[in-house]
Amino acid sequence: MFPTPSRPCPPDTPGTRPAPRGRALATGAALSALALGAGLITAVPAAAAADTPLISEVYGGGGNSGAVLRHDFVELGNPTDAAVDVSGWSVQYLPARPGPSTRVQVTPLEGEIPAGEHYLIRQAAGTGGGADLPEPDAAGNTNMSATAGTVLLVDGTGAVECRTAADCAADENVVDVLGYGAATIFAGSPAAGTGNTTSASRDEAFTHTGDNAVDFTVGEPTPTNSAGETATEPGGEPGEPVEPGEDRIHDVQGVTRTSPLAGEQVTGLPGVVTAINAFGGGRGFWFQDTEGDDDPRTSEALFVFTGSTTPDVAIGDEVLVAGRVSEYRPQAGAQTITQLEQARWTTLSRGNDLPEAILLEEDTLPTAYAPSDSGDITDRELEPDTYALDFWAANEHMLVRVEDAPIISPTDGYDALWVTTRPDENPTPNGGAHYGSYDDPNGGRVKIESLLDRAERPFPEANVGDTLAGVTEGPVYYSRFGGYLIRATTLGEHVSGDLEREPLRETARHEVSVATYNVENLGGADDQEAFDDLAEGLVTYLRSPDIVGLEEIQDNSSETDDGVVDADVTLDRLVDAIAAAGGPTYEWRQISPEDKKDGGVPGGNIRNAFLFNPARVQYVDVEGGDATTPVEVVEGERGVELSVSPGRISPGDSAWNSSRKPLVGHFRALNRDIYVVTNHFNSKGGDQSLHGVNQPPNRASETQRNAQAELVREFADELLAADPRANLVVMGDLNDFQFSRTLDIFTGDGALINPMVELLEPNEGYNYNFDGNSQALDHILVNGALAGRIDYRIARINSEFHDQVSDHDPQVLWIDTRAGTSPGRR
Repeated sequence: MFPTPSRPCPPDTPGTRPAPRGRALATGAALSALALGAGLITAVPAAAAADTPLISEVYGGGGNSGAVLRHDFVELGNPTDAAVDVSGWSVQYLPARPGPSTRVQVTPLEGEIPAGEHYLIRQAAGTGGGADLPEPDAAGNTNMSATAGTVLLVDGTGAVECRTAADCAADENVVDVLGYGAATIFAGSPAAGTGNTTSASRDEAFTHTGDNAVDFTVGEPTPTNSAGETATEPGGEPGEPVEPGEDRIHDVQGVTRTSPLAGEQVTGLPGVVTAINAFGGGRGFWFQDTEGDDDPRTSEALFVFTGSTTPDVAIGDEVLVAGRVSEYRPQAGAQTITQLEQARWTTLSRGNDLPEAILLEEDTLPTAYAPSDSGDITDRELEPDTYALDFWAANEHMLVRVEDAPIISPTDGYDALWVTTRPDENPTPNGGAHYGSYDDPNGGRVKIESLLDRAERPFPEANVGDTLAGVTEGPVYYSRFGGYLIRATTLGEHVSGDLEREPLRETARHEVSVATYNVENLGGADDQEAFDDLAEGLVTYLRSPDIVGLEEIQDNSSETDDGVVDADVTLDRLVDAIAAAGGPTYEWRQISPEDKKDGGVPGGNIRNAFLFNPARVQYVDVEGGDATTPVEVVEGERGVELSVSPGRISPGDSAWNSSRKPLVGHFRALNRDIYVVTNHFNSKGGDQSLHGVNQPPNRASETQRNAQAELVREFADELLAADPRANLVVMGDLNDFQFSRTLDIFTGDGALINPMVELLEPNEGYNYNFDGNSQALDHILVNGALAGRIDYRIARINSEFHDQVSDHDPQVLWIDTRAGTSPGRR
């Protein structure tokens, strides 16, 4: 069976600068560092009058389960008798147990903190929470832990380099520090851990002893800005009856992505309730004006946010609504959602007809996806007839529908799927939408989520090629996961397309088969089912390849951060499961990374590994390979050899910071020497989204992947210069597309070829599904000596199915050892 995995769920005003200050951190943190290093018990310093701003409150549970507040926040306090200008300062966040390569998250500050008052920095939002913070004095996008972490107040905006209490105490730019919960960086001793509904805060006197445990107490969050304003509930109380006003919804929405009335109070907006979100922390209702202004740029609908309170309205109610206009941005770089907060409404009548939903047909969404070379498009006047993103923004919150919609992505772990309004737009053989160019992101894609009670109307478990038959209808909304979507109040019937997994062919006696497979964070402490399911795929569908490169192998304790780095338990359990499934008894090779140096889940110590069938393949071991020793090409008795095998390519290069290092292996099969490099390049997680406000999106993560590709290409060039007819396979999760710069680095000058491009039809080149786009992140590349003697296929067993073992499809390359035989070792 192929069960659905869980997903991680997939960045100067006038004032008085203080004179050179006393160290708010130095005494407590320095003593704490001594205590940690030498087992000493430190005395708590007496309370002292601070002469600088201090951290006064920290809350990391915003938007989490049970939270009242939507956002995380950091609050500063000014215990001095004069306003303090903090322009050019920053608050910085580190997780509870940072390592040397952990990245600090920095939020710059500006403006001043009045004497004796507070200063509020809003941080990331979650999906729950009902109340908004007061107007922040500064804003960032740091997603802080609800239970444990470290916040630093820094005189400057450069990221601190300290990763220990002692080093932070010695940093002259660190003004104050708060470590809470299990944090390893703190002053004196850490404050108690917090939760989804609690914060750590100083008292109103800004007590400062230099010991976090003494100075901070855990209690209900009380965010306060420099104007003295505190958090307010989202509203919804009836209050006085709402009277008709001068504005209509289209006046609120305006002709750009943000409201011209943002931050203002409006009253008497008429409309009919079209949908209700009665679940989670982001509850509320949609209402739509039945008249409108006939301007295609202005939406005629709004969302009324009521937080964790289910609104007392029904679909079909005619209402007059008053409230504060706000723009909610789910995360940095995302589009904003125009909505009403702190709202009240009057119901005039019930059971009214709803406005007709816009039918999304093949030509409804413009072919062009977004304006190009425009930068931030937030304030750009909408052109809904020209760009798909503008169409969605211009119809925000309005009712739309699709009919008999082809499904182009499997149902994910959050009950969402994607359909297309253009079935002929880059179709894959199984009914998906192929992503083959940055210039064509398949603008006909539409994401579907449900507003229906799951107990009464379960969300369909769909595969690519299935259909939502009949009508699927609901208001347009926006999520940081996938962008614009339909929140369905009517959900079409799920009709199966009968997609089945098909096994690849057997390996012939004269062939050597080489596979690559991202096994999605497989660790030694995982349930046996995960190993059995992967084994079934390798034996039944991949036909037990001779050599397998594995990506995302975790250590023996899986994601437990306990210092364990070895993965022998993980690999032995997988080998045993494969044998139990009827496959060969594989052997394995790998190199354990340094603890928390290779990225991935902290404590998981992700790495690449090899499996090989010793009945068909011999592994050429050369001792000395470890986490920090680079592999080199050397001259051996039989010709070209590796200095270590297995080995890692340039592991000390900065290109591999917080990233998996390539694993190089030397294999010998059927009188052939085969060199294999298995890779897992830097994630695309830092790239801006296709649906964000920056167009075209910045693919910032490419820089590191390009540097990684250059290093692997250098190794390939070195090997092939020493032996131009060597058999070289470079493969793995390169986290980039066949048309990307990353792949160009490999294939430039004809050094390596990509069988996905050379041997498959264009729309067959995919092994991953993201936001409804069937795309390729994993590749197998070979050098020219192998080019004419290979066959290649993708095993479509995961990416198109809702019951996945991994989110990646594995691939297999068959090397014909009969052709091109040359004397000696080749």
